[in-house]
Formats: sequence, C-alpha cells, structure tokens
Amino acid sequence: MTATGVLAPVVGALRPIGLDELVERASLLTRLDRKYMLPLRELPLVTGGLGEHVRVLEMAGERDFGYRSVYFDTPELDGYLRAARRRRRRFKLRVRTYLDSGDHYFEVKTRGPRGTTVKQRIPYDGSLSHLTPEARAYADEALAGARIDSGGFRFAPALVTSYRRTTLFLPECGSRVTVDTDLTWTLPDGTALRTPDRAVVETKSGRAGSGADRLLWSLRHRPCPVSKYGTGLAVLRPELPAHRWLPVLRRHFPTTARHGSPV
Repeated sequence: MTATGVLAPVVGALRPIGLDELVERASLLTRLDRKYMLPLRELPLVTGGLGEHVRVLEMAGERDFGYRSVYFDTPELDGYLRAARRRRRRFKLRVRTYLDSGDHYFEVKTRGPRGTTVKQRIPYDGSLSHLTPEARAYADEALAGARIDSGGFRFAPALVTSYRRTTLFLPECGSRVTVDTDLTWTLPDGTALRTPDRAVVETKSGRAGSGADRLLWSLRHRPCPVSKYGTGLAVLRPELPAHRWLPVLRRHFPTTARHGSPV
C-alpha cells in the first residue's frame, strides 16, 4: 500500500489548521527534535492514537506536501563528519524547496544549549548548484554565531532528499509532529535510494517529551539518529565513517551497499 493509502483514512478525519496559525502557535525554530523510523504499516496506529484534538496542516485543500532539500557541504564533508563524530559544534546547510508552492529557503541548522536544534533561514532565489553570495554571507554569520569558523570552507551540493510530509499539531502541548514518506536520497552523480516502505516521524517540542513521544514509546519505538543528510550519505557512500548511524542502517537499510549488496 502507498503512503497516501495508509495515511488518508486517519488524516482525512482530522480538523485542519492553517499555516499562519500553526506558525503562530508552534513555530519552534529552537527546539528538541526526536526522530523515529518505522514501517509504513504502523503509521495509522501512531497517527490515530494522538487524541481527538490533534489537527493537521491544510493548505489549498491539501494535507500532504512535497519537499526537496539540497544539502551543501565542503569537499571534505566537514558538516557530515562533525555529526558522525558527535562534535558539539556541527552544522547543516541546505536549500529547502516547498514543491507545491515553489518557495525556496536557505537554512542553517546548528546545535543550541542542551542538545536543542537552532534553525535560521532566509528566502532563497538562486542556483541550486552553488550558493549565492547572499546565502554564503548568511551562512558565515550564522555559523560564527555558533562559534564555527567557516572562513576557509567551500560549499557545494552533497546530497538531495525528497519526500512527502504531513504536519500535525498537538494543541495540548503546543508541539508539532511531522510524518515523512516516499523518501528518496540522490547523490550529485545521480546514484539514488528510495525507501517506500519506511516513514520518518519527527516530534518537535521542548525538552519534555510530547504526547506523541509518549505514544511512540508505549508502542516500543525509541528515538534514533536518523538525520536525512547523515543517514542518507552514510547509505550511499559506504566508505564514510558511520558508527553513529549503524543501528539505523542495519535495521532499516539491510540491503544497502554498506552491508555488501548493491544500492
């Protein structure tokens, strides 16, 4: 069954919330993210168990939306390696495209206090093969604020991800849950991997776990390091160090090149 077929019966019954209201009530640009990767067939149990007050983002009558992210890194993959080695001062740079609207944003993600994620972004109007001067200046300023000296870095596309996203809002705790399906990872040389039978569920809240986290824990799902950039690059480039993501790779990507089979 497709992701749309799995989610539609549950999501279609939820009350909608518009983008402006969602941003006002749960923007959460500084937050604690918890990610879970689970089989597609388990999504109805999760989304259906969030309670009667949960709401779903709806725009122009649609409730799931296409995303594409182009991740930029140095030729030496400083961003990837800092995450793989759990460095305190790590970062991600990406141009995110909302495929349904055509809007583009350049985003810089760094680590804040106590493991929180800090995301800063600006509208982006330029090439996806290299950063515009404005985006580069914004990246340098944001990274300097996180005490990362990027003066000697050269940035180029390292990975493209695409997926469909459904966003839920939990009014009791003011937190969000995103459900990503139909994930595809693509290297600059065109090598690609799809995971149509898996979904990434991400909770975005304060330090305390949200109701969605408690539900997932009760169903024996635990947070895992399933960074789309880190995990995707680890799968497609098995020569890279990936100890941090090995449990995820072994459980959810058992036939990838890292384990001896063609991607």
